[in-house]
Amino acid sequence: MPARTYDDEVFREKRVIKNPIKFKIPLNEEQKAAKEIILANTITLLAGKAGSGKTLLACQVALDGLFRRHFEKVIITRPTVSKEEIGFLPGDLHQKMDPWVQPIYQNMYLLYGKDKIDPFIQSGQIEIVPVSFMRGRTFLDSCVIVDEAQNVTNEQMEMIVTRVGLRSKMIICGDDGQVDLKNKSDSGFRFLYNCAKKIKHLTAITLFQNHRDPIVDTLIDIYEEENMRRNAGKLNK
Repeated sequence: MPARTYDDEVFREKRVIKNPIKFKIPLNEEQKAAKEIILANTITLLAGKAGSGKTLLACQVALDGLFRRHFEKVIITRPTVSKEEIGFLPGDLHQKMDPWVQPIYQNMYLLYGKDKIDPFIQSGQIEIVPVSFMRGRTFLDSCVIVDEAQNVTNEQMEMIVTRVGLRSKMIICGDDGQVDLKNKSDSGFRFLYNCAKKIKHLTAITLFQNHRDPIVDTLIDIYEEENMRRNAGKLNK
């Protein structure tokens, strides 16, 4: 008697882990509400100031989906805004990208422990893909994290978001106040955030709660005031 075959969706449902994943750091209420929105959409732009927990939330969603086998892979990408081109940095691709993806790895280690995360990195289930290497790829059954997306140009952002494949999610984290591009108006994050209301299954969320020392909020406000003062001075010249 021939073995019974199942389609992919039935097989995927049978192997999903139903018990809750025990992370070391719980999400706060703001993050829990944001996670529900992320899970209900294909692409989410996650905005917030420094310390608002954007990357931590993106990593928690990605790891939760990976461990539950909703996703086959977690893809990490981040723009390399630097005076040095990545091609001239020493080492292989992983070593070249390591300085830029360390913040994401550190969030994953905080959530679940380095000894448990590293095997997923070594097996390729958590994969680094530089922005310049994403062209031509389609990410199926994956959760894609785009970190520091305020430094992704409009052209790069168009290329990135059109890589998302079936049964995948993309979380694009950015802080509009930390654009390092020479021309800040080139930021693809800002443009796409403003387009979110026009596109089905694309949503934009802003996190407000600070996860760092309370002094961070005060420092950000002071620097924002100084930047506004300087910009006003330039306009008056």
